[in-house]
Amino acid sequence: MTMSKKLAAEFVGTFWLVLGGCGSAVIAAAFPELGIGFLGVALAFGLTVLTMAFAIGHISGCHLNPAVSIGLWSGGRFPASELLPYIVAQVAGGIAGAAVLYLIVSGNAAFNVSDGFASNGYAEHSPGGYSLLAALVTEIVLTFMFLLIILGATDKRAPKGLAPIAIGLALTLIHLISIPVTNTSVNPARSTGVALFVGGWATSQLWLFWVAPILGAALSGLLCRWLGGGEES
Repeated sequence: MTMSKKLAAEFVGTFWLVLGGCGSAVIAAAFPELGIGFLGVALAFGLTVLTMAFAIGHISGCHLNPAVSIGLWSGGRFPASELLPYIVAQVAGGIAGAAVLYLIVSGNAAFNVSDGFASNGYAEHSPGGYSLLAALVTEIVLTFMFLLIILGATDKRAPKGLAPIAIGLALTLIHLISIPVTNTSVNPARSTGVALFVGGWATSQLWLFWVAPILGAALSGLLCRWLGGGEES
């Protein structure tokens, strides 16, 4: 598969993740009487990854996330030479997804981007008022576990064809745990896309949602390599 096709797949996949996941949070989470709530948003994020894994997994690996690409590299599953192009494509896809979402929700006169636009935050910008330390620990640990599941589910010794289901359900569970803490990132591209439209506090706190997921993913990759994670199926 050519690099241009891989990057196009990563762009489209991350676009879908942000539009589907953040879109569910912005548009449907608290919709009067029929709102989907935290459970619906968590499921939406899981479904974006599950559907894209089947759609583009055979093209690019369906990373959709700079932390995932770095974790796969750390685990010996991904070449360093492709890291930067993948990350650029993922961030661009995340911004494009946020842009389309912004255009849609701007059609409602009551929409106010300063309400957060599904941005990630800590302290006064945490949905539940959780501290910087709590947010840091949450994002590191949950990204660590996410990569552990990804690396295990895609190992050549794992049951064939079931990896997208395990990974999608893992992301759903991660959101169920951490939406109240940080609004759930575990993905710098997802965080960047919406934060750029909010600006101010969202961009000033964005550093955590790059540093913590990348650190958690890199550590998970190292652990899987030490455990003998094998090769990708």
